[in-house]
Amino acid sequence: MADTLETRFGVRQIEISASQGLLLNGKPVKVQGVNCHQDHAGVGSALPDELQYYRIRLLKELGVNAYRASHNPPTPELLDACDSLGMLVMDETRLLNSSPEYVSQFERLVRRDRNHPSMFMWSIGNEEGWVQTNNTGKRIAQTMLAFLQKLDPTRTATYAADLANVFSGINEVIPVRGFNYRHEGVVDYHRDHPGQPIVGTEMGSTVTTRGIYEKDTVRAYVPDQDITAPWWASTAEAWWPLCAENPWFMGGFVWTGLDYRGEPTPYQWPNINSHFGIMDMGFPKNIYYYYQSWWKKEDVLHISPHWNWQGKEGQPIDVWVNSNADEVELFLNGKSLGKKAMPRNKHLQWEVPYQPGVLEATGYYAGREVRTKVETTGPAYQMVLVPDRTTLRADGAAAAVVNVHVVDAQGREVPTANDLIRFSIKGPGRIIGVGNGDPSSHEPDKCPEGAWQRRLFNGKCQLILQSADSAGEIVLEAVGEGLKRRKLR
Repeated sequence: MADTLETRFGVRQIEISASQGLLLNGKPVKVQGVNCHQDHAGVGSALPDELQYYRIRLLKELGVNAYRASHNPPTPELLDACDSLGMLVMDETRLLNSSPEYVSQFERLVRRDRNHPSMFMWSIGNEEGWVQTNNTGKRIAQTMLAFLQKLDPTRTATYAADLANVFSGINEVIPVRGFNYRHEGVVDYHRDHPGQPIVGTEMGSTVTTRGIYEKDTVRAYVPDQDITAPWWASTAEAWWPLCAENPWFMGGFVWTGLDYRGEPTPYQWPNINSHFGIMDMGFPKNIYYYYQSWWKKEDVLHISPHWNWQGKEGQPIDVWVNSNADEVELFLNGKSLGKKAMPRNKHLQWEVPYQPGVLEATGYYAGREVRTKVETTGPAYQMVLVPDRTTLRADGAAAAVVNVHVVDAQGREVPTANDLIRFSIKGPGRIIGVGNGDPSSHEPDKCPEGAWQRRLFNGKCQLILQSADSAGEIVLEAVGEGLKRRKLR
């Protein structure tokens, strides 16, 4: 009898240049990255393997090409998903520490993950306070870097420093200078240390709440546009143009790709969820379309906000258009509101007096035209259930995500709906979690069997199914008061 172990591997060439940033197989690639905690509404940190793939696919659709596992060793299944789907990974140990216990943890991390082709850089720590600028931190970093060189001489390392143009301490010895925010110091630091590559380990941190368009300190919401950031962070448009326009700036990782439990900045309890995500639990916020405009080659044209503002007739609505078009023209009920040139790595705005109807944008791309619209809808009429897959392995572990929204009688999605939806399931499967992206919701993510429910938050909610260990048809039924019942098989 012989034991066997199958290991997947990949072949690629990684080079980190102080003048050109990241070179992947010899070609410059800007790091368009996100930080993520392993946390998803409905299931917490105990993600089924399929949910790892689901989240990485969502990030790739946004235009993300790199994932920072912040701030702890990722589950191996996440790395498998990144290997399979083509996502670069910055792997990170939690603490900068050269004691035997922490060196042992670091060794186990490197030995476990060094065969993954998605891995392109190690991070030896994150925001270690006073020690990062003194000789103690420098010596600890030197110890860890020497140990890392023995374990994996093929990759370089960074340290996530929340410092501006500061060189003393860890930054003196770290191969790649990592910036957590402090983007205002990046240009000066590069001028003073032109031979050291630079990457934004944490950038941005705009706080937004999907579908909300004013600051609401009672319900603990912030506007769903790129306008609000904590004092220590910045909006997307403050850091990304700087990064995009300088080839020596390798790129950066936005804090964060998706929302997570805890850190409800700028609020406190009873607000229970972060607002940092470009997506909440997988549903795009409007900042999603800013990054997508400049991170993808495909045409992007998006209008925000929605156009259901009953009671505000005649009042000005702040309309944003995110696009990578050359020019954009806005129309309200067929009447042009003007054409504007789209500045690179920015967005466009119009102030539009509200009238019910259709708000439409036309994007002009070197002779091509692309159109999109938002329109005033009727009341919610029926539910729509959208699964990420229709077949599950009958192994008791496979999972599927079902996104839920409602449409009016004309089939138009209702962005303001907050209906309570009740779910039931028949067949060899079970519901394991529900969520809706509301950072102030105290509805349970786990419900007793036969009593699963979740309220829509600004038109959307989500549930996660898991298979049983026997084959058969699974039937999911959704019921809402005054809405047509829907079944998903």
